[in-house]
Amino acid sequence: MSLSFVNLFYLLSAVLFIGGIKSLTHPRTAVRGNLMAAVGMLVAVVVTLLDQSILSYAWILAGALIGSVVGVLMATRIQMTAMPQMVALLNGFGGGASLAVAVASFLAINGPVAASGVIGMLAVGLTVLIGAITLTGSAVAFGKLQELLPGRAIGFKGITLFNGVMMVVALSIIAALTAGQGGTGLLLLLITIALVLGVTLVIPIGGADMPVVIALLNSYSGIAAAAAGFIMGNTVLIVSGALVGASGIILTRIMCVAMNRSLTGVLFGSISEEGGEQMDADEVYAGKVKSSSPEEISMLLETAQRVVIVPGFGLAMAQAQHAVRDLADTLERRGTEVIYGLHPVAGRMPGHMNVLLAEAEVDYDKMQTMEQVNPHFAQTDVVIVIGANDVTNPMAREDKGSPIYGMPILNVDQARTVVVVKRSLSPGFAGLPNPLFANSNTLMLFGDGKQMVLELAGALNEATPRQAA
Repeated sequence: MSLSFVNLFYLLSAVLFIGGIKSLTHPRTAVRGNLMAAVGMLVAVVVTLLDQSILSYAWILAGALIGSVVGVLMATRIQMTAMPQMVALLNGFGGGASLAVAVASFLAINGPVAASGVIGMLAVGLTVLIGAITLTGSAVAFGKLQELLPGRAIGFKGITLFNGVMMVVALSIIAALTAGQGGTGLLLLLITIALVLGVTLVIPIGGADMPVVIALLNSYSGIAAAAAGFIMGNTVLIVSGALVGASGIILTRIMCVAMNRSLTGVLFGSISEEGGEQMDADEVYAGKVKSSSPEEISMLLETAQRVVIVPGFGLAMAQAQHAVRDLADTLERRGTEVIYGLHPVAGRMPGHMNVLLAEAEVDYDKMQTMEQVNPHFAQTDVVIVIGANDVTNPMAREDKGSPIYGMPILNVDQARTVVVVKRSLSPGFAGLPNPLFANSNTLMLFGDGKQMVLELAGALNEATPRQAA
């Protein structure tokens, strides 16, 4: 295949990547954007394999079929509640693939860069460092999200200094390799240090901050891919990696602003530093929690003029999005205004709740951001919080000893009545009690989210329709 045709197809892939990312910025076009980016990657992979005479048409077709089957199985069998874990794993796979490319190029006698040249060796070193950090860091993130590891911050005294020293050593090794002063032994040492760094950079970060970590690791995987592109001399890999890296950094910055976190804190694994004594759950809840029933809550909703529904990870776990849509429809038929208040990191990854509600065909215009909905809580009759915890926790405003202190939250406690649908008083992913549950204007509806919403909608349907004014 001639170079001109290869570059033409690479240009097509780059256009599809850019168009895909652009389309992903809005729920209405997100599916189309995902498809565009996937087609762009398929074109790039097939053209690269043909251009380098790496595989024949038969092998390419076999690989495409196997990959398609695996992809379909993953997409159809993974629950939305497990999507953050899947994203973490895919980030790790991307980092691992880039690491493998770098090691193979270093060891190849007649490889793409033949493990020589300043630019080539620098690219190898950076790819090894970033790829290995992404691989093990993503594995730790997966473990925390899957609850195989504790969600709280884990570490040891001086871990930030340890990470700093390890990073300096890693960069020194890269400098030595670039200068041609090291061999395979030094490369193996760099891989070991980078793998350890991936673990020690992520374990100190608590569960409440995991959405930021996912975004950052996504950026790392893109940067590693771009560096691997320099090793291979592959233009489209450089372009696609740079797009993923840049968009990941932008998303990380957005998440940091949304959670009032420092980007340097994310980069050096020091997000969740506690500043004082935390509240005790018994002290927060003792004798103050008021339990209610669907019938009692329906009586409140009968006269409500404005209702805000706040979804959280518990809604995703209960698969209650369709039941919530039905409840909202019932309220709207009675003349009640219903909107959805969405925190940017509700669930366990950015946009998690938006996707769930879109799956239930909730109108996009009814999904309001934290900035849009917060000024109106004081004029809201009833807020229904379904499975959300940390993003509604007043400790973020009031308790300086809390790991989530300073994180902007949904000010649901300012509404006239707050109804919290939750299985129990168990803490959220940050492991903290929530004083909201003990507020004088809060009613707790204990039970499975989906079942409670269905019972609430049933009780409301049995009530006398509101009379027109």
